[in-house]
Amino acid sequence: MRSKIQIGLVLSCSIAVIWLLGQLYHQLLGLYEQNGILAQSEYSWVFRLLLNCVGYSTVLLPAFLLYKYLQQINYFEKISNSTWVSRALHTLYAEQNERIPDTIKPKEDEKREVLEMIICFSGLMGSYLIWGLLQEKIMTQEYVWKDGSVSRFNDSQFLVLINRVSAFALAFGRLRWTGEPVFAAPLYKFSYCSLTNIVSAWCQYEALKYVSFPTQVLSKSCKVIPVMVMGKIVSRAHYQTYEYLTALLISAGMALFLFSTHENTHASAAMGVSGVCLLALYMACDSFTSSWQAALFQRYTLKPLQMMCAVTLCSCALAAASAPLRPATLTLLRHPMFVVDCLLLSASSALGQVLIYRTIARFGAVVFTIVMTLRQAVSILISCAVYGHPVSLAGAGGVLVVFVAVFIRIHCRRRARKHTHKPV
Repeated sequence: MRSKIQIGLVLSCSIAVIWLLGQLYHQLLGLYEQNGILAQSEYSWVFRLLLNCVGYSTVLLPAFLLYKYLQQINYFEKISNSTWVSRALHTLYAEQNERIPDTIKPKEDEKREVLEMIICFSGLMGSYLIWGLLQEKIMTQEYVWKDGSVSRFNDSQFLVLINRVSAFALAFGRLRWTGEPVFAAPLYKFSYCSLTNIVSAWCQYEALKYVSFPTQVLSKSCKVIPVMVMGKIVSRAHYQTYEYLTALLISAGMALFLFSTHENTHASAAMGVSGVCLLALYMACDSFTSSWQAALFQRYTLKPLQMMCAVTLCSCALAAASAPLRPATLTLLRHPMFVVDCLLLSASSALGQVLIYRTIARFGAVVFTIVMTLRQAVSILISCAVYGHPVSLAGAGGVLVVFVAVFIRIHCRRRARKHTHKPV
C-alpha cells in the first residue's frame, strides 16, 4: 500500500511538471511570435528549433525522471504487474521480450526475397510520389473560399502530427485485429528514434526556406554513407568493401545527375550557413532513426507493425506537445478541399510508413536508404518526362551509375549469402 501511494505521488509530480513545462512553452512561443525581429531573422530556425525542444521536453523530461526513480527503487522487481498503473509502467519501461540470438538461421528463399523487394520498392514509389505531390500542393498552393478570399497553409508541424496520428491508428488497428501484442519492447526505447524522426521531418520542411529543392534531394541521395557510419556507431555493424564502394558510386551518380540536370539553377552557390546546418542536422537525425530501428529489430522479436505502432505513438506525443493549433490552421480545417488533401496525405504517409518498417526489418537500414535513393532518381526522371525538363548526357550517365551500383550491391550480397550457407 505504501509503495502504491509513493508511485501515485510521483505520477502526480510528473503530471505537474508536464503542466509547468507546457505553460513555459506556450509563454515562450507567444513571445517569439510577438517579436518580429526574431521571426524575420536569417537564423530564425534556431529559435524555432529551441522552442520545439522545449515542447518535446514537456514529455521527455518527466518521463526520464520517472524512469530514473523507478530504476532507483527497483520497482519492477518488487511490484507485480497487477494494477493498471503497474501494467502501464511495465509497458513504458520494463524489459518484456528480448530475443535470444539464433544459432542456426534457415536458408532464405531468394525468389521470395526478390519479390518482396519489388513490392516494397513499388509501394514506396507510389505512396511517396502521391505524398510529395500533396505536400507541395498544401505547402505552396492557396485555398480559395466561396467569397473569393484565399488562405495559405504554413504550419508544417501540423502536417507532421496528422501523419503520425494516421500511421499509429493504422498500425494499432491492424495489431488489435490480428490479436498480436501491441508493445513487444519497452516503449521508452522507441522515444530516441521518435525524437530524431520528428526533428528530421521538421528540418526537411524548414530547409526549403534556405535551399532549393534539387539541393535538398541531393543531400538525401547522399545519405547512404552517413547511414552506414551511424550503423557502426549504434549497432557496431560491419560492412564489406563492396558496400562502401557501391555507396560511394550511388552518391557520385546522384550528384552527377542532379548537378547536370539543374545546371541552370544557382542553388549550390546561393546556399547559406542555415541551409547547410539544417541539411546536416536532417541527415544526422534521419540516419540515426533508421539505424536505431534496425538495432531494435535485431534485439527484439519485433514485427514491422509493432515498430511502427510504438514509434508513431511516441512521435504523436512529441508532435502534439510542440504543435499547438494556430488560428490560421483552425480556419483552414473548415475548407473541404484542404481536409481532403490532408486525409489523402495522411493515408499515403501511413502506407509509406508500413513499407518503410517492413523494408528496414527485412533488408536493413542501408538497403532501405538505397531503395529511397532509387525512388528519388525515378521520381526526378518521371518529373522530367511529364514536365519536359531536359536531361543531359551527363545526367543520364549519373542515373546509369546509380542503377549499376545497386545491381552490383545486390549481386555481391547474394554471392556472400551463398558462400555463408555453403556446406562444409
